[in-house]
Amino acid sequence: MITGIHASFSSPAAQRIRTFLRDVLELPYTDIGGGFLVFDVPDAEVAANESTDVAHDISFSTDDLEGTIAALKAKGVRFTNGTTEEVWGFKTFFDMPGGPRVMLYQPKYKRNGVR
Repeated sequence: MITGIHASFSSPAAQRIRTFLRDVLELPYTDIGGGFLVFDVPDAEVAANESTDVAHDISFSTDDLEGTIAALKAKGVRFTNGTTEEVWGFKTFFDMPGGPRVMLYQPKYKRNGVR
């Protein structure tokens, strides 16, 4: 049975991304040796989105989008656009070190007893 999900960012700037995840997003982590950090995330879900492209994404969710945006901006995070509303929630995007652009969203839905 599936017991979890593992996601990763691949980049020549991997160490800068690890530092960002640790110091800016303040994710808890385990150092598995040699400074290689594996981050714990408080919650995870998987979806299948309609698209003309075949791809996969990593997004971060929050219960307070505007508050999280303000806190991250105070730490120097650059958001690439404003907040937009979708049927499933509110979203925006920010740049991580080394180039990854990720979505930050606040869902409108409640998960089955998990959230």
